[in-house]
Amino acid sequence: MISPRIEIDLAKIEHNARTLVTRLSGRGIDVTGVTKAVLGSPEVAKAMLAGGVARLGDSRIDNLEALRDAGIQAPLTLLRSPTPEQADRAVACAGISQVSELEVVKALSVAAGRRGVTHGLVLMVELGDLREGVLPGDVLDLARRLSRTPHVTLAGLGSNLACRAGVVPSTDNMGELSALATLLEGELGLHLPIISGGNSANLAWAMKAPAGRVNDLRLGESILLGCDPLTRMPLSGLHTDAFILVVPVIESLAKPTVPRGATGEAAFGAPTPMRERGTIIQTIASIGRQDVDPDGLTPPGGVSVLAASSDHLVLETPHRLAPGTELRFGLDYSALLRAMTSPFVVTTLATTKRPLVPRVDSGTAAKLDALRTNLSRITPRVSAAR
Repeated sequence: MISPRIEIDLAKIEHNARTLVTRLSGRGIDVTGVTKAVLGSPEVAKAMLAGGVARLGDSRIDNLEALRDAGIQAPLTLLRSPTPEQADRAVACAGISQVSELEVVKALSVAAGRRGVTHGLVLMVELGDLREGVLPGDVLDLARRLSRTPHVTLAGLGSNLACRAGVVPSTDNMGELSALATLLEGELGLHLPIISGGNSANLAWAMKAPAGRVNDLRLGESILLGCDPLTRMPLSGLHTDAFILVVPVIESLAKPTVPRGATGEAAFGAPTPMRERGTIIQTIASIGRQDVDPDGLTPPGGVSVLAASSDHLVLETPHRLAPGTELRFGLDYSALLRAMTSPFVVTTLATTKRPLVPRVDSGTAAKLDALRTNLSRITPRVSAAR
């Protein structure tokens, strides 16, 4: 039986990683490759490492454990604070954890002491996006407490923007993070080796503004999908098709465009609006909302997504397609995240020998230039963590 699958081109991921590592190295910034969207795939992690990322990061302890079990020895960072009960697992698989609560730090201290190691901490700072992190005014006090805690060491400061509220990384908020790092070093007499400015949404800032003390970015979406999360536009020179969702057709029939009979709530709330357009070819692919975010799919040319239930993707196609015909879709971050998590979507790996350099048409290039020039006026879309 043919199942929906994601085809992963490892060479394109390696290319994207290398391109971003090269560009950021000129700004004094290392890259942490983030694997959470691919469930800690060791193969994708190895492609990132081959592309030159300094370390790997993931928000799920299970994924970090999978990387270690696969024999990956690169430095690993836990990108979400563990609970106190998870401290021992965090210390066992990661060298660094992002933290913001003293109780968690104490649990990590106990776990590290039990294992006879020193565990690194990146203290997260809230800079306006209202996800995780302590307020700037509380950073010094908490950092002082961390510096006195045995078996852990304050390895740096971090922040996260453009995730919950869509706050754009800027000279102001990145400058505030840099100033806090300098303050802590002066007050506590220590050196902070990692100042992690944020995620893929930081790229536009990093390419045009002085980096200050920021020397690390945690990149997932930009490496995997080759786009800027603030605008969803392709990043110059990067592949946007390293992941392709392939789904078989299970029905393709001529049908009317409006329903017949009284209507109420559909499976996922209000039904999709429909207008009378006569008869169309309605094609169903064997995937649904349980497996993928249908709003994040880019269908093949001439095909449009009409609706999705839990296990059916309803499409309009130019002509009837035989059952079993495979359709290929592009994915955005939300669609990739959900599809990689579904047990009903399999993954296949490929490595093109010599991936072509991606080309950007002149119209897209002009849009990119305009977006970069006017970034301060852009209101970014709120999205999941990248």
